[in-house]
Amino acid sequence: MDQFQVVTDAVGGSTGLSALVSTLPLLTFFIMLLGFKARAHTSGAVALVVAILIAILGFNMPTAMAISSAFRGGLFGLFPIVFVILTAIWFYQITVASGRFEDLRLVFDKMGNGDVRIQAMLIAFCFGGLLEALAGFGAPVAITATMILALGIPPLKAATVVLIANTAPVAFGAVAIPITTAGDVGGRTLEQTENIAAIVGHQTPLLAFFVPFIIALLIDGWRGVRETAPAAGVIGLSFAIAQWWTSNHFAYQLTDVIACIVALGAAFVLLHFWQPRGVHEMRERLGLEPYAGEAADAESGRLTGSRIWMALMPYAVVVLVFGIANLGTTIPEWLKSFKLTFPWPGLDGKLYDAAGEAVNSDYTFAWINNPGTLLVISALIVSIAYMVFNENGRYSLTWGQVGKEFTDTVWKMRWSALTIVLVLALAYVMNYSGQTVTIGEFFANLGPAFAFFAPMLGWVGVAVTGSDTSANALFANLQVTAAHNLGLNPDLMLAANTTGGVVGKMISPQSLAIAATAVNMEGKESELFKKVVGWSFGFLLAVCVIVFLQSNVLSALAPVVP
Repeated sequence: MDQFQVVTDAVGGSTGLSALVSTLPLLTFFIMLLGFKARAHTSGAVALVVAILIAILGFNMPTAMAISSAFRGGLFGLFPIVFVILTAIWFYQITVASGRFEDLRLVFDKMGNGDVRIQAMLIAFCFGGLLEALAGFGAPVAITATMILALGIPPLKAATVVLIANTAPVAFGAVAIPITTAGDVGGRTLEQTENIAAIVGHQTPLLAFFVPFIIALLIDGWRGVRETAPAAGVIGLSFAIAQWWTSNHFAYQLTDVIACIVALGAAFVLLHFWQPRGVHEMRERLGLEPYAGEAADAESGRLTGSRIWMALMPYAVVVLVFGIANLGTTIPEWLKSFKLTFPWPGLDGKLYDAAGEAVNSDYTFAWINNPGTLLVISALIVSIAYMVFNENGRYSLTWGQVGKEFTDTVWKMRWSALTIVLVLALAYVMNYSGQTVTIGEFFANLGPAFAFFAPMLGWVGVAVTGSDTSANALFANLQVTAAHNLGLNPDLMLAANTTGGVVGKMISPQSLAIAATAVNMEGKESELFKKVVGWSFGFLLAVCVIVFLQSNVLSALAPVVP
């Protein structure tokens, strides 16, 4: 089989024309999804065919290599991404089957005094951010969407809330692996990588502050914003300050963990002294059952300390398991040694990037140190605990129920899993054939205006792959090269790529499929896309403006580290 090297002006000898042609697979996906109302997996399949044809006919990639690239991406979509989402939903279903999730709902009811707007802030933003900090890969969206749905929020609204809430934490998600990847691929030193984190820490808190207000707006309109403003302000401000401080003055890998805990603590203190008004009217407006207050406890028995602990225990187990797995360097490196790795047939030693460097196409799956396996371990620990501490049969759980919840989740996820596999196949064909990097190079040729447009590269990368880590792996080198050529701060451009990717997460087909599955809206991803695309563009514009200002008048917020 012939070797293949990426050429960014393959179509008509023009980078601009090549970049335009390279956008066709993405346009095809969204036209199918929105224009033809096709299901997500159908849209993904058609877009994949378009990407393969462009790779072969436009970028002169050998047919066998283009097809092999699709299978390489599809396997990555299956393991670890589908595996992580599957285990996240299964983990949640175990808590439901045990009856303990109802107690958790009562805990959030008591914290918000029945105000689902504030409960949604605590679950989707604070708790979801904590899950993002530890797991990432769609797990926060999958888990919190089901929890928001259980509050009585309609499916479409619940999915929209969690997708928008899962923005600000993404840059520092999975112990800040997107930033670490940006520094590594961009050839930055440890000090420069820490500087990237500090610059991101000047960007994302500005978005984070407004997210709780947006959640209130989505659930209950402007009236909801007015009535919950004190809570939204405290949660958003405490999260933003903690995220800024940790990323700039402490360990950037722990940024989201600390920010989420601080925000939850601040909300707890506020709700001790202040309670929202108009809860009864709000629940009536939203078509929810009246809040029973203390009567709710009486219906299911007194909500004792032990019941509260057992309701929260699954998430404490998740934090503990993920915390141990990522503690220091010895344990993570040892766990990573348990892996499956092999050179990919048809691609190994045959792929070269535009600079002539060999592209590593090996497939690697760390079968212990990945969020899916860690969630399985957490689920088994929780299941055993629930079987042992069942309060004389009040909360029954059997291994049969645990197994049934797993098989039911597999069946429920079948179309979403296919969508994710197809989308990742599409992403890898675009990446390996040079379509993605060509789009990036076109932006890099914009001259001084590149500082404004740099976040768009990250946005495109995450929209395609669903991963801020992948977007940084794709464009980090390009951002650094463009920065050097244009006299810009390379660390700022890498931060721009990271933060731009954050706001593209909500429109990625992968995220849409996860959210839709979690709220039983399979096949209606187009409706969800329409709800979030405007917010994604709005956030992206804000990030572009912030980065542009940091490149000149606000350069003090983007220091240069030699």
